[in-house]
Amino acid sequence: MRSGAKVAVVGGVFAVVATGVGYGGWNLWNGMTGGDDGGGVSTRSAPKKTGPPDAEEIEKTAADFLAAWASGDGTTAAQLTNNAADAEPLITGYSASAHVTRAVIEPGEAVGAKVPFTVQATVEYAGVSKPLAYSSSLTVVRGLTTGRPLVDWQPSVIHPELTEGTSLVTSEASAPPIKAVDKDGVELTEEKFPSLKGVLAELRQKYGAKAGGVAGVELAITSADRTVPDKTLLTLTKGKEGTLETYLDAGVQAAAEKAVKRYDKASVVAVEPSTGRIRAVANNPAAGFNTAFGGAQAPGSTMKIVTAAMMIDKGLVSGPGSKVECPATVTWERTFHNLDDFDLGTPSFQRAFARSCNTTFIKPVKPLGTGAGTALGETAKKYFGIGEEWQTGVKTWDGSVPASSGAETAASYIGQGKIQMNALNMASIAATVKGGAFRQPVIVPQSLDDRTLAPTRQLPGTMAATLRQLMAAAATGEGTGARAMASVGGAKGAKTGSAEVDGQGDSNAWFTAYAGDLAAAAVVDSGGHGGDSGGDVVARVLNAR
Repeated sequence: MRSGAKVAVVGGVFAVVATGVGYGGWNLWNGMTGGDDGGGVSTRSAPKKTGPPDAEEIEKTAADFLAAWASGDGTTAAQLTNNAADAEPLITGYSASAHVTRAVIEPGEAVGAKVPFTVQATVEYAGVSKPLAYSSSLTVVRGLTTGRPLVDWQPSVIHPELTEGTSLVTSEASAPPIKAVDKDGVELTEEKFPSLKGVLAELRQKYGAKAGGVAGVELAITSADRTVPDKTLLTLTKGKEGTLETYLDAGVQAAAEKAVKRYDKASVVAVEPSTGRIRAVANNPAAGFNTAFGGAQAPGSTMKIVTAAMMIDKGLVSGPGSKVECPATVTWERTFHNLDDFDLGTPSFQRAFARSCNTTFIKPVKPLGTGAGTALGETAKKYFGIGEEWQTGVKTWDGSVPASSGAETAASYIGQGKIQMNALNMASIAATVKGGAFRQPVIVPQSLDDRTLAPTRQLPGTMAATLRQLMAAAATGEGTGARAMASVGGAKGAKTGSAEVDGQGDSNAWFTAYAGDLAAAAVVDSGGHGGDSGGDVVARVLNAR
């Protein structure tokens, strides 16, 4: 870009300011209306250009766009993009909705077709003004139908955090600010606990007023349908902060944040079995989608906890000592294998679970006959609340065990096929085993809004005792979770899982376990064996109790 060039919006009247070169020399493209292209040649008769824009086109298009934006001419600026219909509302809203009364836009040097720029702005509302500074960029592309160089429209051109369906608005905040605290009154902030950023924003939106807060004035990124909480960019007037009590545990949360950072992509949730209260939730990366609460992935062999419960419920086994079959392979429309094709012959149910024998948990498909495709889902809902609509206090995805047929049914019994879970779901399953009953996970008190929780469901006594014995065996001795759980003291139980994902070289590593009055589950993408990376994350969280 031209050295020292700046575009300014001053006092609500858009004007052009330049240092080193005059913006007055920049002509706006108006070829779209049949006018001159700035070079004395009518664009109606000019041949259509092809290929990437050249350096001169990139510079001129970027300059013209910024000048039109700065002049307050949203229509012209939008016509200089490849999506005028979406661009115009955001450009005109910069002053009308965001209440920017002054902005100096300074372009940098183009890098290929990308032109960075900085913005020094002033936002003013109800007599209060505050400075706002940020950087963004635009990219110039060749128009597909006209051949003209155009700004490739993305909302992030106007502000880097804008996305489709959002806009910049300065007004009274949609929700009062909150001071969120853990179960012991320790303050929870996104600076200290990055994984809580989205959770805290959602809690503020839902419970800010109920917590006694009074809204201030702020510049925020808002969504038209309010499906996501507002994201505050600038606070003009703070308002009054409300104090919101959560069930999180700052110590466990700190351990969870630290544990997931050991891996490129990992999630973990901790739940208290005696109450269903969520003690921690963490993701790496911390920003963006909350995979721990909203993810939907095959859970691998951690699902064998539910399959074991189904086998007990259907009378296929009577207890941990029941003799079962564990051949190297089993066929149900296709051949299923144990890891490295190990063969235990006819072990006890407890040993087959501890060693995570796939074939033991697939063989029940045949004796269940026509009910095989629905039995697992029925058990998951009846005893573990999977498929109910959980009202935790924030948005969550609550697991899916759909009906299946053929080989897909066999795969579902070992946590593959169409089975989908997340760390919250699997932590709840382990908590249900430890506590002897499903208690719907909650992150804030039900009394805040009298929301309806999924009903508590007691496990039959024999089932609960058997499942605890199975998980204890998996966490000790020759169990697949023994190495990961070696550092965890007290009575404990675990289950490992490795879930294959199409197109992914290594399996996702799953692990769920409990110790004392805390259960946790983790998934590490491409983490391999669940007892390694997933087990490492869970053990570190359990040791923080």
